[in-house]
Amino acid sequence: MKIALTEFVTLDGVSQGPGSSTEDPTGGFTRGGWLVPHMDGSFVRRTSQWLDLADGLLLGRRTYQAFARDWPRITDPADPFTVRMNSLPKYVVTNTLTEGDWHPTTVLRGDPVQTVGELRTRPGRELQLHGSARLGSTLLSAGLVDTLRLVIAPTVTGAGRRLFDHPGAAVGFRLVHSEVTATGLLLLEYEAVGTAPVADYEGLSAFV
Repeated sequence: MKIALTEFVTLDGVSQGPGSSTEDPTGGFTRGGWLVPHMDGSFVRRTSQWLDLADGLLLGRRTYQAFARDWPRITDPADPFTVRMNSLPKYVVTNTLTEGDWHPTTVLRGDPVQTVGELRTRPGRELQLHGSARLGSTLLSAGLVDTLRLVIAPTVTGAGRRLFDHPGAAVGFRLVHSEVTATGLLLLEYEAVGTAPVADYEGLSAFV
C-alpha cells in the first residue's frame, strides 16, 4: 500500500484545530476553526474522492482519540464521509494504548517506522494518514510517505502547532494536481520523488 498524508494548513503552516475552536486546545491554542469558513462543495467533492482511495486509516494516538470520539457521533445521512471513516480499518500508532474502541482498530506498538513500513509492503491502494502531523513528520523523514495532499486555507493564525516543524532530512515532491476553490482553498497533491534536489544560483542564463 502507498502511504498518503493529508493535512489542512494555514498560510503560516499551522495544522492545529482546523475544524472548531475546541477541537485541539493543547498548548493554550484558541484560534481553531480556521478551515470551516472556507469549506465548499469543491472541497467536499475533492476530499471525498481522496477518501475513495483508502483501504485503511493510519493515525497517531491523539488524532485517533479525537476521531474516535467525534466520528461515531455524526448521524447526518447526507454526510459523505461518515460511513467510510467509521467502517475503514484503523491503525493507531501508539505505545500508550493497548486497544482501540473505534472498530475496526489495530494498535501498532513499537517503532513507528518499522511497524508502518511493514504495513506499506502489504498489497492494497492507500493507507491514509489524516492529521497526526507528528507521525506524518516521522514517516516523511523516513521516506515512507508516497503521496502528500495539502488543503491550504487563506488565513494566517499567527499561533498554533505547525506542520513539519522538524521534518528531518529534506524530501522532494512533484506536484501532480492543483486546484483553487471559489472560497480560496488551495488543494495540492504531490508525489514523493526522494531526496530534495538543491543547487547554487549562478544567474538567469541557465533558465532561459
